[in-house]
Amino acid sequence: MAPAVLWTLAFFVAPFTIMAAMSLASLEGRELVWAISFDNYHKLFTQPFLTKAIWVSLQITLTVTVISVLLAYPLAWIIAFRVPKRWQRLVLLLSILPFWTSYVVRSYSWLLVMSREGVINNSMLSLGLISEPLQMASSRLATVTGFVHFFVMLLTLTIFANLVQLSPNYRRAAVDLGASSWQAFRHVILPLTMPGIMVGAFLTFVLCIGDYITPQILGGNNELTVPQVIMMQLGRRGDFPLASAMSLVLMGLVTLAYIATARWLRLDRI
Repeated sequence: MAPAVLWTLAFFVAPFTIMAAMSLASLEGRELVWAISFDNYHKLFTQPFLTKAIWVSLQITLTVTVISVLLAYPLAWIIAFRVPKRWQRLVLLLSILPFWTSYVVRSYSWLLVMSREGVINNSMLSLGLISEPLQMASSRLATVTGFVHFFVMLLTLTIFANLVQLSPNYRRAAVDLGASSWQAFRHVILPLTMPGIMVGAFLTFVLCIGDYITPQILGGNNELTVPQVIMMQLGRRGDFPLASAMSLVLMGLVTLAYIATARWLRLDRI
């Protein structure tokens, strides 16, 4: 266990400890003052733009997670029960194609598609559905779309892995006992596939709330998320204490999400 323990200490515990200590320091002018102070945490909940960044991050993340689950479950169901087994590997391979493309390239691709001169606006203009281009890029809609495009496939894989392990006898038994197809799904299939849903939802939450690239490219600077504000503090002001405090708050939100889904996050249940 020594290599794993040393790796964890060197690349997680030590940086985390330094960041926690840094969050209690303060920046006076351009000088870093090492003194225990909670002013940085006070700023997070008193300065409007910092508080707004936290709420925007939570709203975008929860929206992406819910939409991704609603889209991924039917897709995973179709692949698991409607696609012949000899074609399932090919369909899964096609489903994970977005993972083969650079994250930055995908974001810029969506920016081009949703721009005023992009495919969507040009198509709607040519069909006469709109009289002038819609502003879709540099908005929350663009950010959510870019996230969903990526995470719906991640959720599809986790839910599919759970669905294919279910015995068809569960549904047959429920139907034999008088349950309708909807009742069998609601009371039998859905509870048994909750581990797969929650694992995918948790991974989506973690990756989405800490992402900097997609909101920066697709959302612009109209609505700042926590990672964007952290980068601003580091790049423009050099305020490492405030950036550290925001990073710890971000980790706190992830920890709360883990606590909320911990009962399902057991790999042996997937």
